[in-house]
Amino acid sequence: MASNAFAGLLNSSADRHSLFDDAQGIVAGSMLAVLGVTLLSGAGLLAGGTAGMAFLAHYATGFSFGLCFFVVNLPFYYLAFRRLGLAFTIKTFAAIALTSVLSEFVSGFITIAHVDPIAGALFGGLVIGAGMLALFRHRASLGGIGILALYLQDRFGWRAGFVQLGFDGIILALSFFVATPFIIACSVLGAIVLNLTIAINHRKDRYIAM
Repeated sequence: MASNAFAGLLNSSADRHSLFDDAQGIVAGSMLAVLGVTLLSGAGLLAGGTAGMAFLAHYATGFSFGLCFFVVNLPFYYLAFRRLGLAFTIKTFAAIALTSVLSEFVSGFITIAHVDPIAGALFGGLVIGAGMLALFRHRASLGGIGILALYLQDRFGWRAGFVQLGFDGIILALSFFVATPFIIACSVLGAIVLNLTIAINHRKDRYIAM
């Protein structure tokens, strides 16, 4: 009986992930996200969405990015549950918690002496995008504004893309209080690389596993 239960944790199919598949996907995606955040942070860059909010709070208050990232995502779990269900919410909470915890300790294991802002934008955006792809393909996310945008689209008919663009615009405007125009321009470049990575590689008709 125990062996059958264990086998059930490992068995997957063409259209469904096993529990083990989901676990390694969430761990891998979170590790990639933390590596990308480390590159952005090393270059003094920001990001969009709740990661951008966390960077703003981090630079403005001195609190760690991991703590800020975990806290700013708290209001979005209810929306995630209402919009995308319990399983998605639990996996998203696990991804955010793991990303936050790893962010606290990664500096003790990885030390980067210098990151050029343009290189940080290109490599950081790409690596975070790859991490988010891993999470999306296991029906998880790093939370935040995207969930709120989907909720407002369903509730009021506001187009999700414009809602997310509006929030990112507000975050970008606030960034002028903590960063130079050059750093903000590089941060925009990183956001473009990140979103292009997701847009080109994440399509439901190409990846059907749940």
